[in-house]
Amino acid sequence: MNTDKGWQPPGEIERQKCVTESTEIMGRPDIDYTEHEDLFRIEAVGLEWDIGAQIYEPSDPSKVAVGADGKKVGVYLLSGGDGDFKTMAPVAKILCGKFGFKVTTMTYPGRLYLDDPSRHWPGDTINPDGTIRTPQWLTGEHITPDQYEVVTDTSIRERYGTRTVLHAKEGSTFWHRMAGWPAAFERGGIEAMTRNMPEDEYSIYVHGHSTGGPFVFMLSQRVPNVAGVMAIENSAFGYINKAKLAKIGSLGAIGDFEKVVTETQRTDPFYELYIRTWRDKARYVGPEKLGQDGPVALMRLPLVIEEVMERWEAAKMQPQFKCEYTVSTNIEASLEEGARVSAKRMGLDDVDTEVLVEQFLGYGRELKGEDVKPVPPVLFCVAKDSRDHGVESYRTLVMPMYAEMEPAPKTALVHFQAGVHSYWTSEKELPAGIAPSVAQVWYDAVMGGYFLAD
Repeated sequence: MNTDKGWQPPGEIERQKCVTESTEIMGRPDIDYTEHEDLFRIEAVGLEWDIGAQIYEPSDPSKVAVGADGKKVGVYLLSGGDGDFKTMAPVAKILCGKFGFKVTTMTYPGRLYLDDPSRHWPGDTINPDGTIRTPQWLTGEHITPDQYEVVTDTSIRERYGTRTVLHAKEGSTFWHRMAGWPAAFERGGIEAMTRNMPEDEYSIYVHGHSTGGPFVFMLSQRVPNVAGVMAIENSAFGYINKAKLAKIGSLGAIGDFEKVVTETQRTDPFYELYIRTWRDKARYVGPEKLGQDGPVALMRLPLVIEEVMERWEAAKMQPQFKCEYTVSTNIEASLEEGARVSAKRMGLDDVDTEVLVEQFLGYGRELKGEDVKPVPPVLFCVAKDSRDHGVESYRTLVMPMYAEMEPAPKTALVHFQAGVHSYWTSEKELPAGIAPSVAQVWYDAVMGGYFLAD
């Protein structure tokens, strides 16, 4: 165990080290742990919402790891906007079973399938009979086809292919849920951590994969015992993520291959739900194969297509719909409109309406002011073959924007020379991807005092 409070993360971690660490860590006997669901109901913007979290903790309380600050180590994991707690289960099991961290993995409001204890979503997102999968924000409540319009969108076809989106009809339950869910996420995230990792016992380290990143950064200033952000393939605050996407272009970048920069400014309205399909697996598999195998991957296109379809088949039991772009890319006009729709439904006066608008607009950027908790230390990490999280964009844009914050949080960047965006994805010699190596870096950071306040 590294107990030197001067521990600093390495700039790079070579592939062979990832392989060695993976073999050693995954070969250890598990710390005995339990897994259970924490399903609770909250109220936000005048509506009730059911929030689900999956909890992983050592069976013997004395086996919970204690960090450099003397507190038990708690971790809050959040998937990208299309997933649920199952997405992060491989990471949670490594953190708990191999390192003794207590882990809370939360599902976004509306993403937990409340009709079945397995939480597996049935069928496909778009079924042969034309029915479409929709969110479930409250037990017993279902969004019916009369509450939305189905729209075929080709405006960003270069990145996504042809998209299917749902537009909630004004005044419907769907409309009001889509307007208010960001506030439900805020309330739910705070409650999930408070219930399971209380301030007097735990320091919490948060990680939001991909789209989850802006949401955990938002929560990092709203939960008093969040001590750090463990940010591998973890997008930044919404306004910074927006700037990064503008820099790298809608197609992203892989290795030294030429980057194609195209328009990336999103304008998603608050009432739009994106329905994912196999295309969303293809837009990651393509760049990953380019980075791993080079252009020769195109010579094996039938095999690549089969892999895309296999990945989609395995992913269909997760929600696979998404509306988080308003926060994750800081679409202020849509956030404001959602707040005003919610305020009107609640009958708020002008003053309280503006307070709610400011609350929503605060989701996409850091909070400022004398009485505000500063952004905690951040440990950024990126995988070798990540389309949207290139080292250059972090060094030249993301980290400098964090340095401009007042006060500026401590930041560092680790570049793994293996792995893809979904960093637990298996590849040659790495059956759990680079997740074991990532967990080791996080463990060393927590135990070595990286996240301690200066």
